[in-house]
Amino acid sequence: MDWLRASAVQQGRAIMAGLLDPIDQTEAYLDAARAHPDGKRIYARLTAARARSEAVAAHDRAKVELRHGILDGVAISWKDNIDSGGTVTEAGSRLLEARVPRKDATVLARCARSGLVCLGKTHMTELAFSGLGLNPNTATPPNGLDPALAPGGSSSGAAVSVALGLAAAAIGSDTGGSIRVPAAWNGLVGFKPTHDSLPEKGVVPLCRKFDVVGPIARTVEDCAELLAVMANRKAVDLHGAQASGLRLMVLDGLPFDDAGEGPVTAFQDAVQRLARAGAQITHVATEWLDKAMALSPQLFAPEAYGIWRAQIEDAPELMWNPILERFRGGAEVSAPDYVAAWEQLVRIRRKWVKDVASSFDAVILPTVPILPPDAKRLMEDEAYFVRANLLTLRNTRIANLLGLPAATLPTGHPGCGIMMMGHAARDGHLLRVAAAAEAALDAD
Repeated sequence: MDWLRASAVQQGRAIMAGLLDPIDQTEAYLDAARAHPDGKRIYARLTAARARSEAVAAHDRAKVELRHGILDGVAISWKDNIDSGGTVTEAGSRLLEARVPRKDATVLARCARSGLVCLGKTHMTELAFSGLGLNPNTATPPNGLDPALAPGGSSSGAAVSVALGLAAAAIGSDTGGSIRVPAAWNGLVGFKPTHDSLPEKGVVPLCRKFDVVGPIARTVEDCAELLAVMANRKAVDLHGAQASGLRLMVLDGLPFDDAGEGPVTAFQDAVQRLARAGAQITHVATEWLDKAMALSPQLFAPEAYGIWRAQIEDAPELMWNPILERFRGGAEVSAPDYVAAWEQLVRIRRKWVKDVASSFDAVILPTVPILPPDAKRLMEDEAYFVRANLLTLRNTRIANLLGLPAATLPTGHPGCGIMMMGHAARDGHLLRVAAAAEAALDAD
């Protein structure tokens, strides 16, 4: 078995059974990252000394049967906007060059206490403000399925590290789709928890009202276990989850506007397979969802620019112009308009719960309406970049605006995911739904 491409839980069980040594596995990942021709485009920096120390401790616990949990000794990567004490953490931005936090972020510290091994920090888009995964100021990782394509962002290196067998799983962050887009474009599972369900202390912010950290992995079970560790609680029980009887709502309308044939075909195929497994499929279109999406420019950029304005305007030449202009767009929104937009969004969220989603286990739609675009062309063709950038985060942003947890699963079609949106603060239920869908899609 290729243990570098085994799921995190598979590795944990192998460590428990004495079939896999955390020290050997950690060294194998470090060697693979160094040897890979694009390793330096994926990892901003490896934390080899820390990884080895944590692996030795995990080895010793396993030897005396005192492991902290199923993931004790499993080696994962961390997005470079999540603080790791004593290690440079720059959030993909030259504005934060050589920034060294004193302490681990709370979620990283919890993982370390549970025995997970920190392999290093992965490249990301600048200050996490793009879904394409391009970053000419630091590095743009290759797409794990085709190196010529954009990797998806902003958790680009996080997803690629898993896809290429350079980490068992990864922790990223999601403000408008930054976990789910790269997961979908790299053939992986990504889970965005409900906002505020995990501690954000020690995570470099983009928009605090939307930011949330979460896992990118090979399986839903991996995501459930990683979320449990970061939340400091017991993992949701996924046993017995099955697609038969699930009530799934296909969100028609907006998610399919200007969508590419590939993602639509992949989604329709996945829906048919879920139906064959016994899921009840209902199609619903909600015209007022357009009103929520129209609020995006009044919500995301103003908060992001408010947080970063001083640093940006002190040294705007350090930023890639498309990202700089996206931040500066927030300056054009007045405070009353920002407050009014939030008031309207709160009303829409209530309407969603009351009138649309309450009778369904999950709402489903294509994760991204387009296939991963050509990375080189994105850098050279402004019109191509603008169109791709607008579409990439459109579908994923729906869950962020509505305050919902969301998961993306591979469809079996390269670069195409199916997204499932759940109910706010019911992340465990969505994980069970996602596990059931995963089993049905894999079996079919």
